[in-house]
Amino acid sequence: MSEYRMEHDTMGEVKVPAEHFWGAQTQRSFQNFEIGTEKMPHEIIEALVILKRSAAKANNRFGKITKEQMNAIVDSCDRILNGEYEEEFPLKVWQTGSGTQSNMNVNEVITHIAAKNYPDIKLHANDHVNMSQSSNDTFPTAMNIAAFMSIRRNLYPALDKMIETMKSLEERNQHIIKIGRTHLQDAVPLRFSQEISGWRGMLEENRKMLEESVEHLRYLAVGGTAVGTGINCPKSFGVECALNISDYLGEGFRASENKFHALTSKDAYVFTHGALKALAANLMKIANDIRWLASGPRCGIGEISIPENEPGSSIMPGKVNPTQCEAVTMVAVQVMGNDATVGSAASQGNFELNVFMPLLAYNMLQSVRLLSDAMDSFNKNCLSGLKANENKIRENLDNSLMLVTCLSPEIGYEYAAAAAKKAYKENKSLKEAVIELGYMNSSEYDEKVNPEKMV
Repeated sequence: MSEYRMEHDTMGEVKVPAEHFWGAQTQRSFQNFEIGTEKMPHEIIEALVILKRSAAKANNRFGKITKEQMNAIVDSCDRILNGEYEEEFPLKVWQTGSGTQSNMNVNEVITHIAAKNYPDIKLHANDHVNMSQSSNDTFPTAMNIAAFMSIRRNLYPALDKMIETMKSLEERNQHIIKIGRTHLQDAVPLRFSQEISGWRGMLEENRKMLEESVEHLRYLAVGGTAVGTGINCPKSFGVECALNISDYLGEGFRASENKFHALTSKDAYVFTHGALKALAANLMKIANDIRWLASGPRCGIGEISIPENEPGSSIMPGKVNPTQCEAVTMVAVQVMGNDATVGSAASQGNFELNVFMPLLAYNMLQSVRLLSDAMDSFNKNCLSGLKANENKIRENLDNSLMLVTCLSPEIGYEYAAAAAKKAYKENKSLKEAVIELGYMNSSEYDEKVNPEKMV
């Protein structure tokens, strides 16, 4: 049976499990919001701790806390950032829309860690750890830091690996000419490397979009406190705090000049998540292309083969499915759904505060995590093992009626169409149809219909 200690806040006393480092406000939230299983993302907790660390340094610089108090807070934050207290942040996403309880969870844990290691130094969760701050500016600040750093640390490396794999595939498949497809119908030829370059170009463009959008996440709400006026904090506190955050992370964060905008608007989240949705849309397209091209093995397109990672059926022996493609497409759909949630939640900035912030943070960080993991998995377990089935590619190319396109300048569009229709209806080769119609002889046809010249 757990032992308890008594903690108090402005509403009275609360029993808190003795082995934990949180306080009364965390316990109240833990008890009052038994909703779902989704906990506050660890990236948000990390960002809040970095903010508290930076705020302590700023408060000391402005003479609001002693050096000893600052050191106790900074050391406690460093212990958390080193992974020592991961079980101390149990709160759900589904709490107050400002994230107040998670802000206080971090304040209380830092205070209790400091009390354990620095018993002679007086610290209070609100008066010292939360000094010059409000949940209304700390939580949106943490949201921006968490999203920015997650994209930089996790998504960019996964995206870059996929781009490099695409480049390698292009080099290996430059010699292969295959039939193109538009509207799911046969079209004119192209090089397989050109088709792959389209996939690569999508990912490179997505990276540019993300690089542009995340710049807006660099502007932080810190220093705005309750409603954007900066009540109860030094005038330059936000600037100083942003500098400290930047020094710690090695990134250029800045205090937003208009705190009223920073507290109530989440347009930077909408913009950034829109770039994530664009990436999801392109990943959906790439994964679908690959599973279509790999369909078969005998009754599909079958122009490429992908790694066979696990049995595909519990009833059909020997069946292997494009499971990595399916995982990517499911992630893409989830991200698209998250984007709708982000847009709707961001529109709920009533007066001086948006009160859908935990939901916004959860969806943003889930999208970044899923896209990063899915790209890593897809790259490792599917894309890197993709191989062209050259015999099937050549068979499809030779059998295509759309090679007739190169004859339009010679015999005209209508004659070319007539030849294609005759070949299709009579199940003949295009060459046979053209010769039978008297449009060309054999040598003339062979000279003009050359896939090498069409790409």
